Amino acid sequence: MRAARLGAYAGASILLPCLLLAAEPLTLKLWPEGAPGKLAPVSEATRKLIASYGTNPNRITNVTDPEITIYRPEKPNGASVVVAPGGGFMFLSYAHEGTQVCEWLNSIGVTAALLKYRTPTRDETPVYEKPVQDAQRAIGIVRHHAAEWGLDPRRVGLLGFSAGGNLLGHFACDRGPRSYPQRADLDDPRGPDFGVMIYGGAFLDKTDKTRFMDGFSVPKDAPPMFFLVAHDDKTNPIEAAMLYLEYKKLNLPAELHIYTKGGHGFGMRKDKHPINDWPARCAEWMRSMGFLGKK
Repeated sequence: MRAARLGAYAGASILLPCLLLAAEPLTLKLWPEGAPGKLAPVSEATRKLIASYGTNPNRITNVTDPEITIYRPEKPNGASVVVAPGGGFMFLSYAHEGTQVCEWLNSIGVTAALLKYRTPTRDETPVYEKPVQDAQRAIGIVRHHAAEWGLDPRRVGLLGFSAGGNLLGHFACDRGPRSYPQRADLDDPRGPDFGVMIYGGAFLDKTDKTRFMDGFSVPKDAPPMFFLVAHDDKTNPIEAAMLYLEYKKLNLPAELHIYTKGGHGFGMRKDKHPINDWPARCAEWMRSMGFLGKK
């Protein structure tokens, strides 16, 4: 479906309710006046790595003007989730980790906001900084329009795959001042109210895989989290288990699923493995936590 677009926020409040009730999704720029900072030049090594994945119409790269696209369900329950596709901070897997996820969320009454964050940032340090900024602004925009869109500002989640899961982890756990000039009306100081991390990783020390990287830890106020990963996905199940154990130590709500088979990057694809039923498990968790409405 072609998405309706609004390039700025001024005057948008009059139009938004009508647009959201229409069949077409609504797309909003995250930074109408230009995204903060400047993307580093893409190295030849990164170009070659991106090219090695071949051509895929559902893969997006060279995102310099990030945005969110709002997908509204027929029977909204007030919950909303920002969806962050993966792609190694090189590209965005926009279908099986993006639009198809939004369709599933709509089917359980959740309003979905598909995040098209800046990429590639693989040559930057840290690689996740600008994508996290985009997620922070996206959450702020959703909460800013919560009343207009019929949403509960205390039930705004973030679901991330792979690099999007890394983005989620840093957004949910890192503390300190935000690295961009903020707008009081669009930048909520809180993080997501809950998170769904699907095969997220890259939180461990590069030389010692028994501990997290310097500067990363799970704080006492980290949001409730749903972790899901395949046992045959390199070190990602170790990372998910370590994150879960930190949640357990802090007595924070969390749920962990590690399936024997599935590999990496399965998203919403169906390849006859039990792990493909993860959306049902995730919906059960969200319902048990009260994020889909009354328990």
